[in-house]
Amino acid sequence: MPIDALLFDKDGTLFDFAATWEAFARAFLLRVTGDDLARATEVGQAIGFDMATNSYSPDSIVIAGTPGEVAEVLTDFFPDMTLVELIDMINDEAARAPQAEAVPLGAFLDDMRAKGLKLGVATNDAERPARAHLSSAGVQDKFDFIAGFDSGHGAKPGPGQLLAFAAHVGVAPGCVAMVGDSTHDLLAGRAAGMTTIGVLTGMATADDLSPHADVVLPNIGHIAEWLAR
Repeated sequence: MPIDALLFDKDGTLFDFAATWEAFARAFLLRVTGDDLARATEVGQAIGFDMATNSYSPDSIVIAGTPGEVAEVLTDFFPDMTLVELIDMINDEAARAPQAEAVPLGAFLDDMRAKGLKLGVATNDAERPARAHLSSAGVQDKFDFIAGFDSGHGAKPGPGQLLAFAAHVGVAPGCVAMVGDSTHDLLAGRAAGMTTIGVLTGMATADDLSPHADVVLPNIGHIAEWLAR
């Protein structure tokens, strides 16, 4: 079937994961522990982040989890903070995280729109920081639909965000491609009946993504050539 719409994950897909979220983790952990490096290191281990190497473990909950899921892991460390307070701090720090575009996004998205494609973002991040990130890159208005885990459609790997996008733009799910860097993205795409495109600008390898993807590309910049083929 023809592809009439593209739905993108955000972190690791539109933006390089490591450049953005390693800075977030360090800043958040120091903030939540009052700049106590030893405690920040301990808490970081619980969410799969190494303060010494400034890197994530492959199974870190931050990679594909929602802010709510990350906050639930942290509640035992901060009994004086409510779950909502932890989520708010995560979202606040996430909105400040520096963004490294996977490719020059403005030109890429303009090219996709010129081809007549509807465009959307479905992220397990919260909607507010997602919009802040897209706005900081000057591309928020290039998308027809933006949803976070808290936008009322659920989170990936569930298909709710994806089906909401298809309905919003009036395109059958079978004519939509879900583009993402994690198995959560691709499993959601499969569940929604969409074509799935894996990209290697996140933490997952081609071997991780291939079983769930119709194609695995180095980055989103290769989508135009793939569509032409």
